[in-house]
Amino acid sequence: MNDDPALTAYQAYAPIYNEVNASNDYEMWLGRALLPELRKHGLREGGRALDVGCGTGRAFDPLLRRGWRIHGCDLSPAMLSIAAEEAGGMVELQLADMRTLPYIGDFDLVLSLNDSVNYLLGEGDLEVALAGMRANLAKHGLLVFDVNSGSTFSTGLAGERVVEGESGRWVWTGRGEVEPSIFGWEITGDRLSEPIRQLERFRSAREVRGAMGAAGLKTLAALGMSEADGEVVLTDPLDEGRDYKLVFIGAASR
Repeated sequence: MNDDPALTAYQAYAPIYNEVNASNDYEMWLGRALLPELRKHGLREGGRALDVGCGTGRAFDPLLRRGWRIHGCDLSPAMLSIAAEEAGGMVELQLADMRTLPYIGDFDLVLSLNDSVNYLLGEGDLEVALAGMRANLAKHGLLVFDVNSGSTFSTGLAGERVVEGESGRWVWTGRGEVEPSIFGWEITGDRLSEPIRQLERFRSAREVRGAMGAAGLKTLAALGMSEADGEVVLTDPLDEGRDYKLVFIGAASR
């Protein structure tokens, strides 16, 4: 799938990705918010985790420090190369597209974070990807993933913002809805020979729940995600007009 928009974008994005996204606090997000929420649904610390769409490995550290054994996969060789450096030999890595995710093993936790599934643009892609994740769940394993909310697509992915890093300056420009339910943006700036163009598909909470059911997953929780006083806040019920992400927790239904 060499012409895949996500692959093309992230091959170019990899060298600057961690610097552009340096403000994303995975310890706050995963360590202090998502993992405690997952424990409410029976997750035990220190098992086996499969990080689908692991990118440069930003989620590894909060898991490793809590004793998890991690296997990461991503469709971008360039992102995986940086993830290998970040992991320092502590994480098994492989090249894999979540739409054709193979059986890798039985995992206590399967996670796909930072709106990875929004990059699935095809009508049935989400169901296929979730079915692959479900096939890698251990008997009592849990799946957690997030999507960008309706308010993020309508306002957050519009306009322009500037990111100043240690080695450069980048401008992030939203292009709005470029096709029905498909939103785009581009990144320009230092160390980029041409703009990085990205596309995501908006998927409502109802659509996500439907895809989970079709993939053999039961929805254990559907939560809104926002921030207050510098911490991630997860709320039930979710509110697509208030929350910037929606978080879904699932388990195998059969």
